[in-house]
Amino acid sequence: MKKMQIFEPAMCCSTGLCGVGVDSELLRISTVLNTLKNNGVHVDRFNLTNAPQEFVTNKTVNNFIKEKGVEGLPVIVIDGEIIITGRYPSNDEFVKLLDVPENYIGENPNVVKAADKKTQGCGCSGGDCCGEREL
Repeated sequence: MKKMQIFEPAMCCSTGLCGVGVDSELLRISTVLNTLKNNGVHVDRFNLTNAPQEFVTNKTVNNFIKEKGVEGLPVIVIDGEIIITGRYPSNDEFVKLLDVPENYIGENPNVVKAADKKTQGCGCSGGDCCGEREL
């Protein structure tokens, strides 16, 4: 089975689903990852705030950040190779990259399917998950 790792920008919690305003893209990713896990497919998810050492020890990701900066996150790694940068995989891409059946991602028509837009984060302000989103 292919090994997928997701390296995300700094967020106030491990999923970015904290605070007042929940980002629909982060909700979609959390839903897909939970459904994959329930189907026996494990995806490692590293947040720069909660797991900074993972960004240091992974030479490929570390070199990417040195070259492009944290603005290039999220970074999606499959079997040690960077596959996607600056966005999360679409549901279709999860299926193809992990070679799993579509029902493994928990397809839900009410959740945004395309991952073309960059996430706005979890809405944390100054490290306070209960703060208002700064625009």
